[in-house]
Amino acid sequence: MELVQQNPDISAYLAADEVVDHAHPLVRETADRLWGAHSDAYSYAKAAYEFVRDTIPHSADSGDLRVPWRASDVLATRNGICVSKSHALAALLRARSLPAAFCYQRLTKDGADPMVHGLVAVKLPGRSGWARQDPRGNKAGVDAQFSLDGERLAWPVRPEFNEVDYPVLYAEPHPVVLSALRAAADRPHLWKIFPGELRTPNGGS
Repeated sequence: MELVQQNPDISAYLAADEVVDHAHPLVRETADRLWGAHSDAYSYAKAAYEFVRDTIPHSADSGDLRVPWRASDVLATRNGICVSKSHALAALLRARSLPAAFCYQRLTKDGADPMVHGLVAVKLPGRSGWARQDPRGNKAGVDAQFSLDGERLAWPVRPEFNEVDYPVLYAEPHPVVLSALRAAADRPHLWKIFPGELRTPNGGS
């Protein structure tokens, strides 16, 4: 699959905003601490990925009912679903001037209960392309790893169950995903309103 930048301007994938608030003191402090131990782009990106994957539990695994969506809040609460964790990872990458994009999959339970799953793509110096990473958090049956040469995602899509890899690399979180996060009173409410698919720019799903 060929990944496609929604915005051709690479600087859009370094921007700070209300969600990817990488100027926030907690984001900066976390990035500085990780950089201090891993002072080149590759090792820092891997460390940031593993920090989000391993030290911020997915709330469906931990049972946490809170729904943070801002990167700094995900770091502060050490909690979030996949898309929230992707906001935190993107903020840590951008804090060190590494372009980070939001990308998504449509996953199902063997064809039922479709849900959008959030990933982050990173572009490192000296490499021509983007590499998708899955910071969801590992558990029994899930072994996602940081990788630039061959994806190591939590769940490769299964076309036979109408699962989809969306090729678009978004500079900002998809508005439908963000709207659900912001509207949710708690995680049970979120599951009721969370999108089961995205619409791509050409109108397809």
